[in-house]
Amino acid sequence: MKILICGLPGSGKTWLAERLAGHIDNCAWFNADIVRKTENDWDFSAEGRSRQANRMKSLADAASVKGEIAICDFVAPTKKIRESFNPDYLIWLDTVKEGRVVSEKKDELKDANELPFDIDTLEKSKEFQDTNNVFDPPLNAHKIIKSFLSDDEIKLLGEEIVSNV
Repeated sequence: MKILICGLPGSGKTWLAERLAGHIDNCAWFNADIVRKTENDWDFSAEGRSRQANRMKSLADAASVKGEIAICDFVAPTKKIRESFNPDYLIWLDTVKEGRVVSEKKDELKDANELPFDIDTLEKSKEFQDTNNVFDPPLNAHKIIKSFLSDDEIKLLGEEIVSNV
């Protein structure tokens, strides 16, 4: 099973994915920023986004083949990218109206090599604004989350997902 947690930057995708993974047995979690850092691919053009979505899909598919439940958290800004990923369960974090870079993300990225952008000015960059502009809200989400969930709510979400396996 593949779970996609999508939303604008700073909407809480990683925060939710990390906690949700803790409530699902036999789970593999893949974070887009960690994958980008591993691949040293910080291209946010349409081609770069597509390449990243394909990487996330490959990782999730490999985990699924091993019988694991795969959680992937990434922006997945367009319908085409989400359809290509083909999640079994889609969660949209609709918690912010414009993407933002939270301080934890800045701390996480500061050790990355050869970033093509300055972390401190990332929010004002063209690439970052393009993410806001191209984001197409998913109309087929299994779950739309509008505010941060409590640990009990995340546990219930995990149980709901597992019951659909």
